Amino acid sequence: MQPAESTVDPAEVAKFEAMAAEWWDPDGKFKPLHMLNPCRLDYITNQIAGEFGRELDAPGPFEGLRLLDIGCGGGLLSEPMARLGATVVGADAAPRNIPVAQVHAEQSGLEIDYRNVTAEALAAAGEKFDVVLNMEVVEHVADPLAYLTACRQLLKPGGLHICSTINRNPKSFAMAIVGAEYVMRWLPKGTHEWNKFITPDELFSLLEQAGLRPVDRKGFVFNPISWRWSVSDRDLSVNYVTASVNPA
Repeated sequence: MQPAESTVDPAEVAKFEAMAAEWWDPDGKFKPLHMLNPCRLDYITNQIAGEFGRELDAPGPFEGLRLLDIGCGGGLLSEPMARLGATVVGADAAPRNIPVAQVHAEQSGLEIDYRNVTAEALAAAGEKFDVVLNMEVVEHVADPLAYLTACRQLLKPGGLHICSTINRNPKSFAMAIVGAEYVMRWLPKGTHEWNKFITPDELFSLLEQAGLRPVDRKGFVFNPISWRWSVSDRDLSVNYVTASVNPA
């Protein structure tokens, strides 16, 4: 049972619970995330390296950093962060995701602390992290500001918060819903709700209201010819990512 202050939307959790067993199938219902993951990792690792003065080509470049992957799902981001040396906590509100992530990490020889817990509960327990990854989650919560405030409370002073989501405009409706769910059938119908999408300016405002200082934003752009994702300085029209620091 979730605490009263939780921003978890039970209907959203149910959607991802129904797909839990397919997290590590690159051709399954999470195919879009598998395709996007190299692009996400490129952005994440460069932001962490830049913020904490780490060299990515060094052994275990993120050693000594405690990292939270909130909304970790099956561990698609938690595992590479652990391989880079970070001490990783993977948290998800969907109970069925956790054993999937635990089994895969064990099979991969990785030690990751996976928990069925909310951001609010972790913040209430006084947990602190150097980095909070908040990827493709904020568009699924009931109260984005309260949720982002909890994420900020989880950061140590000077900590780094990386948040990705989907823009709200006609193009994102056509691509993220019509294209991904109805045409390509990459995702089950109803996975996303267009009215819950957040524009980059809205997200920057929410981050600032939550007490964070936004420092960067980039787009994740899919090329249908090369069939690959890339990071864009200019095109934030559909998928995009932000980096913020906790100035407290």
